[in-house]
Amino acid sequence: MEQLIPINELVARVRHYNPRTDEDKLRRAYGYAKQVHSGQKRRSGEPYFTHPVAVASLLAEQRLDDATIITAILHDTVEDTDATYSDIAEQFGTEIAELVDGVTKLTNLQLSSTETKQAENFRKLFMAMSKDLRVILVKLFDRLHNMRTIKSLPQEKQVRKARETMDIYAPLAGRMGMQWMRDELEDLSFQVLNPEGRISIMRRFVKLQGEAGDVIGRIKDDIEREMGSEDIPCEVIGRAKKPYSIWRKMEQKDVGFSRLSDIYGFRIITETHMDCYKALGAIHRRWRSVPSRFKDYISQPKQNGYRSLHTTVLGRDGKRVEVQIRTRQMHEVAEAGVAAHWAYKDGERSENPFAVDPAAWIAGLTERFEANADDDDDFLETVKLEMYPDKVFCFTPKGEVIKLPRGATPLDFAFAIHTRIGEACVGAKVDGRRVPLWTQLRNGQSVFIITAEGQRPQATWMDIAVTGRAKSAIRRSLRHDNRARFVKLGQELARVAFEQIDKKATDKALRTAAKQLGLGRDSEELLARLGSGELPARRVVETLYPELADRKGDEIDAKRSVLGLEAGQGWERGQCCQPVPGERIVGITTPGHGVVVHAIDCNTLVEFDAQPDRWIDLHWHSGPHPAVNTVGIDLTITNDAGVLGRICTLIGEQKANISNLTFKDRKPDYFRVLVEVDLRDAEHLHRVMTALEAESNVAAISRYRAGRSASGRNE
Repeated sequence: MEQLIPINELVARVRHYNPRTDEDKLRRAYGYAKQVHSGQKRRSGEPYFTHPVAVASLLAEQRLDDATIITAILHDTVEDTDATYSDIAEQFGTEIAELVDGVTKLTNLQLSSTETKQAENFRKLFMAMSKDLRVILVKLFDRLHNMRTIKSLPQEKQVRKARETMDIYAPLAGRMGMQWMRDELEDLSFQVLNPEGRISIMRRFVKLQGEAGDVIGRIKDDIEREMGSEDIPCEVIGRAKKPYSIWRKMEQKDVGFSRLSDIYGFRIITETHMDCYKALGAIHRRWRSVPSRFKDYISQPKQNGYRSLHTTVLGRDGKRVEVQIRTRQMHEVAEAGVAAHWAYKDGERSENPFAVDPAAWIAGLTERFEANADDDDDFLETVKLEMYPDKVFCFTPKGEVIKLPRGATPLDFAFAIHTRIGEACVGAKVDGRRVPLWTQLRNGQSVFIITAEGQRPQATWMDIAVTGRAKSAIRRSLRHDNRARFVKLGQELARVAFEQIDKKATDKALRTAAKQLGLGRDSEELLARLGSGELPARRVVETLYPELADRKGDEIDAKRSVLGLEAGQGWERGQCCQPVPGERIVGITTPGHGVVVHAIDCNTLVEFDAQPDRWIDLHWHSGPHPAVNTVGIDLTITNDAGVLGRICTLIGEQKANISNLTFKDRKPDYFRVLVEVDLRDAEHLHRVMTALEAESNVAAISRYRAGRSASGRNE
């Protein structure tokens, strides 16, 4: 149960940053509110008065003025007690009475109601903001405390409050420059709206930390050393992103947690403006920057006064790391947003040169709203464009609004309308002009989707779509359309895999494997998953014949096939070059991952030229190696019946197992396929590629390397 903050403690918190505070007025407000709220209880059972005092304390942490602190203490008196506007004005003055009245009116607004009502209430919201922005500050911190203590409410009310917070208050906090509050409000709402999703993220994050150790601490140390070597005085702050932020990135990018790299963020707080750019140069010299992920908000500040340099680099182990660089004064504004205008420092109103004058800010914000005063739809759209800068709002020909993430394409727009529209899409017009389906949409554009009967989703659409909804629908449709082809290919993959252990892929064997793998006894589903690459053929064989699949004879233990390592030192093959026994290799020590083994001609080694202490001379153990070294082979084959089956047969005849198969491109006459094959050594790879190259239906063949195939094609 939450404890009531005593008046002496609250006064001490305010006096700490504002020695000139009107202590008598604070004490009178505290006593008055405590009296009128007497006997009232919160849902959790504690006295209701604990809530307004907690809100006041949160505002005191932001070093706000006396009027705002007192308004927080009194903010529910007119709404929930017998106190009136006149009572407040008489005892505490007109300024505070007006602020309390503004908060009371905001409390009564149903911001998440119907569109028409929502537009009207948003007008009232911005009217209250235009009178005095401190009204919305009190309301935001009121909502923050309510969300922190939401568990005591009935589930239905929790969901309603959380949805309203996610849709309205969190974006509003972000728009006002208080990104930390937006992050926390979103995460608290996420905990209510999708508890299983949040728990899943937390578990995977804890597992990642257990495997990788203190990544944040190590990267922080790296940055501090780099700043020290450049003689740049600064403070470095590292943090993991909030679960909802991670979840949102997973949804937008349609990737799993394991493939999401930029989950860590770091801030470099410098002393001077010039040090910001010096720090940026040092970071980019030390680590490779990620293209298109640099923004200079110092030379081009946001409307709410936010200034900072943003960049993303490839840090330790190739992990993406977001870095924000700003001065101490810029950081204060970044933390407090427009609230920095009222903040006190050393007993005086802060003279932070970057703090935005709320009057000027709100005037600019409401100017465009007034232009749409007679049109609820236009007004509401204008509000949403302001409050959701990470979204794109586009219109259907009938004027309906479709909300999409930035970077969305007409294909995402089509699936957002309806799955049938998306599946039948053959083109799009944006603002009356025909555009390619990969065009990125911008705010306010009108989009017309062109459809055709008989059209079905194409595999290339997966590279065009951005939203999870579109990608999921495309994947589902492709799976359905390709099922017959996948079943046929799966039969061939199963036949080859079983023949390698002198067995036959009979219907009974496949039904038994399907049952063991949790697919009932549906052998067709098993074959479809084999053919689509969702299930490796090796796993099917191991399910039925683990003793045969594990036969090794006199083969070298795969875990001990590399020589030159220290006792107990772990290693793994570099996925960038996929070295195999018989090739010259070198090791790179990597904290948390032991040694990564690379082929001597791997392009990645260039990154370690300046770190000779991390290089280890290695070589392969001589003798027969097991076929466990996966290598990608990039094939371009004719689009004819039976060709894929012959490719699988050729690979099987060379005693090689296909572990995965991915279609990279489909054309009417040719397919480009990435075949992942488990091999013993370089000689085994040579035999497989020679057999495939001799096949007349193979137009091109090369060994795949991550980032670039051996033929030079970009991936």
